[in-house]
Amino acid sequence: MSLIKDGKYSPVDSGVIGELTEIMGSENVSFDPDKIRVYSRDEVGGQFWESDYLAEVVVFPRNTEQVSALMRLASRKVIAVTPRGAGTGLSGGAVPAFGGIVVSFEKMNRILECDPVNLTATVEPGVITAEICRAAMPYGLQYAGDPCSGDASFIGGNVAENAGGNKVIKYGATGANVLGLEVVLPSGEVTWFGGKRRKDVTGLDLVHLVAGSEGILCLITKVIVKLVPLPSCIVDLLVPFSTMEEAISFVPKILTESRIVPASIECMNKNSLKIVSRYIGSSLPFEEAGAHLIIQLEGNDPDSLADDYERLGQACLSSGALEVFVADNRNSRDRLWKARKSVAEAVMAFYTRYAKEDVVVPTSEVPELMREVDRICEHYGLEGVNYGHVGDGNIHVNLLMEEDRPDWKSVIESARMELYSVTARLGGTLSGEHGIGLKRKKYMTIFLDEAQIGLIRRIKKAFDPLGILNPGKIVD
Repeated sequence: MSLIKDGKYSPVDSGVIGELTEIMGSENVSFDPDKIRVYSRDEVGGQFWESDYLAEVVVFPRNTEQVSALMRLASRKVIAVTPRGAGTGLSGGAVPAFGGIVVSFEKMNRILECDPVNLTATVEPGVITAEICRAAMPYGLQYAGDPCSGDASFIGGNVAENAGGNKVIKYGATGANVLGLEVVLPSGEVTWFGGKRRKDVTGLDLVHLVAGSEGILCLITKVIVKLVPLPSCIVDLLVPFSTMEEAISFVPKILTESRIVPASIECMNKNSLKIVSRYIGSSLPFEEAGAHLIIQLEGNDPDSLADDYERLGQACLSSGALEVFVADNRNSRDRLWKARKSVAEAVMAFYTRYAKEDVVVPTSEVPELMREVDRICEHYGLEGVNYGHVGDGNIHVNLLMEEDRPDWKSVIESARMELYSVTARLGGTLSGEHGIGLKRKKYMTIFLDEAQIGLIRRIKKAFDPLGILNPGKIVD
């Protein structure tokens, strides 16, 4: 019999605290108000929430057995449980919508194995994603699912959100790089989905159901990721164009005319470059250009790679590029990527009134999307800082507003709704990699019909009949 009444969960009382302390050890249980506030937030600013969502307690498990015991307790008492990675999310996925227990996986941070024979690594969910790359390097391998936040984000959070990043065009998003998962179900049961196998049609593909499920189905306690050979040569091209439309219109030609598959094709509009230059204190060439492409090529033969980037460079210039800058050493490449990866931080450093969106459309529709974004910005008097993974159609649209407008929430909401309407009309969807979480849940009906939303609800109920795991996320 469910103890849930009127949509509410049992509180974390002194008896529960005692049981949690017995399971975790006193050093791994915190009900300090300051720590609770920190662990009840991700990168979504507090000004965007209508309620002061706070956990009642934060726990820090060290192993699967503790996570299992925690979920048995939460299931028996019917207490809401919210999983948390590094807190770098942008959807409110780790915000405890119904109080209860926040589970931080930061102490489950071991790389358990690098297996160069099977080309896999087995890791715990609290491993910083870039650490997997560093652990694989001595074997001449890399983890190619590393997103732009890889220096800070945890692999468990990447899997939960099916994080993308700058290399999706060649290697796919996080889910495409995950082979197996150890998970704890809401009942406390422990099971494995997948393994080191590259093929598996025994039953349903639960690995890739969990990837992107945002912690509403189970808790991830181990991850087996694919590793791929580390290329010996990497070159980045910085290509400024007079207009965003010229830059984006060139992207399909990279594949169809140059017949080259880059590791990355990123785009930054002029406003993106200006705000990030102000933030990091240095600028890239042709700062006044309408847009810049960053195109990364990989290879193992320096001469062949040189032929590729020279051919691609000529194609850029023939399509209206103002110049082609070649970054073929670590320092110059790091400078390019520091600028690209710092845009989101720059927006949050200089603005508190904004819509930070993560829409994705078919690549053929990106030019129309960007024209519509410009129109929306002009109509509402907003500044558009737009950048992202143009090679796969995932554009991070940032609609920025000056601080002194008292109507900022209503204006931002109107602009957001218009953006979503345009995105849906172009065959796009709500989120490419940041996820739905608590922030975007109410917009799901714009993109999914009731049949799909109902199916998501039934899948959630099959995994979590009491509704205790990350409640309030994706769907009600």
